[in-house]
Amino acid sequence: MARILVAEDDPSVRAFVVSALTMKGHDVVAEEDGGLAAETVDAEGGRFDLLLSDIKMPIMDGIALALDVAAKYPDIIIVLMTGFADQRERAHGLDALIYDVIVKPFTLAELLAKIDDALAGKPVEVVSLARQAREP
Repeated sequence: MARILVAEDDPSVRAFVVSALTMKGHDVVAEEDGGLAAETVDAEGGRFDLLLSDIKMPIMDGIALALDVAAKYPDIIIVLMTGFADQRERAHGLDALIYDVIVKPFTLAELLAKIDDALAGKPVEVVSLARQAREP
């Protein structure tokens, strides 16, 4: 299974994500903000298969974290999470660096499917922003 770094400032979301990925058999390291996650990935020499990060966080947001990680460790797959439409819009400028953005709230099945797809290198399904905005 994969080695995954999770950066999420909300303790309940972080616990849910870590629990789900661990139950799936992944080796998961979690940090509560982007600054700590950047320090962790550097301390580990980039030995992660995937970075799963919230976009809106204190200290260093997920987009700054994604830019930092992608520049230093281009082999790490990056998946971002957000519940904010404006943050999702910001992430679309990073298409060359990130695999996809998971829209919060998400289900366990949605999370695991997206992570499985990212790790397998499956092409991202293109969904229009207008459709995403209409979906609950």
